[in-house]
Amino acid sequence: MRHRVKGRKLGRTASHRKATLTLLATSLLKHKRIKTTLAKAKETRGFVEKLITKAKKDDLHAKKMVMDVIKDKETVKELFADIIPKIGDRPGGYTRVIKLGNRLGDAASMAIIELVDYNDIATAREEERKEVREVKAKEKKEAEAQQEAEEAQFVEEAPAEEEKK
Repeated sequence: MRHRVKGRKLGRTASHRKATLTLLATSLLKHKRIKTTLAKAKETRGFVEKLITKAKKDDLHAKKMVMDVIKDKETVKELFADIIPKIGDRPGGYTRVIKLGNRLGDAASMAIIELVDYNDIATAREEERKEVREVKAKEKKEAEAQQEAEEAQFVEEAPAEEEKK
């Protein structure tokens, strides 16, 4: 029985698990949204939220505690300069896990984990893609309409030539 046993082992040793969570947290803070398995996303959620809560104090000790976990200086600077001012007033719940379904190769449950107030980045990207798709669809419809008009014109010309003979 595993009563009151917290955390997921993720099929790794303790050191490998720590390294995996550290890298996932670094990637999440750098890119604001990552795609991973559901178990890793749920485990990363608590790991990152503890880091952000520590970083909200914004003093030297908090910075050193965060830098002890996240080794990338640029990501730590971004955390304290950009992320904390944007989500610092929130009382927890800084991340969101969205289930995607199963991966084709091994049927593992996949998920996206993202920072809550940063979903506008993905929304803007999808808006740009949507505009491009709409423009392409409009051009395609115009090309098809033009081709149909040419075919109709060709069909009208053919019977007229036969009547002259």
